[in-house]
Amino acid sequence: MKTKNIVKTLILFLFCMAKSSAQEVLTIEDAIKIALENNFEIKIAKNTSKISETNVTIGNAGMLPTATASVVDNNSIQNSSQTRQDGTSTSLDNAKNNSLSYGVSLGWTIFDGMKMFARLDQLKELQKLGDAELKRTILVKIGQVNSAYYDLVQQQQQLAALDTTIVISTQRLDLAKNRFSIGKASKLEVLNAQVDLNSDQVALLRQKESYANAKILLNQYLARDPKVQFTVTDLVTVDEKLVFADLLDLAQKQNPALEAQIINKRIAELQLKQVKADRYPTVQLTSGYNFNESQSSLGFTSEASSRGLNYGFNATLNIFDGFNQHRNEKIAKLDIENTQIAIEQQNMILNTQLSTAFQTYLTNLELIGLEEDNEEIAKQNLSITLDKFRIGTITTLEFRTAQLNYVNAKVRYSNAQYQAKLSEIALKELAGNINF
Repeated sequence: MKTKNIVKTLILFLFCMAKSSAQEVLTIEDAIKIALENNFEIKIAKNTSKISETNVTIGNAGMLPTATASVVDNNSIQNSSQTRQDGTSTSLDNAKNNSLSYGVSLGWTIFDGMKMFARLDQLKELQKLGDAELKRTILVKIGQVNSAYYDLVQQQQQLAALDTTIVISTQRLDLAKNRFSIGKASKLEVLNAQVDLNSDQVALLRQKESYANAKILLNQYLARDPKVQFTVTDLVTVDEKLVFADLLDLAQKQNPALEAQIINKRIAELQLKQVKADRYPTVQLTSGYNFNESQSSLGFTSEASSRGLNYGFNATLNIFDGFNQHRNEKIAKLDIENTQIAIEQQNMILNTQLSTAFQTYLTNLELIGLEEDNEEIAKQNLSITLDKFRIGTITTLEFRTAQLNYVNAKVRYSNAQYQAKLSEIALKELAGNINF
């Protein structure tokens, strides 16, 4: 009987190992790569950035001439009558009149108070703003992928801890049954052991559910089928060498939110230049080549045609527009002032977020060391308690307490690593320095 049980256990173990090995082992680097390629919000941000890049042309700034072709064909049928100067008259029913004109015209603004150059610079700044938004989106999404990934690592470690405690609870139940069978324990001890084992199995099922849902969430961030199965690594590596001054310096240069506010100020300054350009005259060159043809059933001329080149220029200057020019300039200056205030506000927010996140980071680093020591102590305590329980020198309550202390210590250690990793990710995201 024992041999059969051993064979069954071995077969089950090999089956589980084969199933596990068939799953993809997803590293954090692979997860980031997949997210950069597949994530919907990153794709949208990339296309938006390309739109801003495509808009940066001298034609869109108004520096190039415009050419248009036109064709106009008019026809009419009328009852017409005419009286000449000598008193004679003539009339014609259903008189046909036709006119056709077509040609090409060219217009080119050669001076508009330098507005076109300010417009081109503004388009370039809008492209930079699109790039900053793309970077912000990527940082946020990669931060989410990192958080979801290491949450899975933490939950995977908690599953291992619960597996361990079920093994211990099973041993305890077997010991209680053996002791009961030889009359050294009561039925109550067996029942208590069974209840505790059932409680551990319920906790394991709940943890498996949480683990499965966390996998689905990570698959969502990676924009792939929620049913894709994979495993993650068991190691959480926390960068313990972050320096606040270095992070603050990087944030001043790379934080996309602050960068966007600085770009917005530059855009507002260029908008003021365009508004001021309306004080100057606008000069346009015009030319074209046209062909005209007409036919009339009644009149002195039955047919006429002309073709040829026309050219010239026009200039306009705003002399008075009800003080709108002054009002527009004042509004543009206030917009610049607002963007400067927004920069100062963003700087303060950034410094506050960095300071808070860094303090949390330092606390979590200390907790890692403490919880690691606690786990080792709880492990030793459980080992000693288990030996004493086997020889019957301690109660089941003392054993259960030691068992739960060990599980809780492992969970707290895993959570401390996870929280420290989240702090590291948050700091690097604020500094615009997440590696992707």
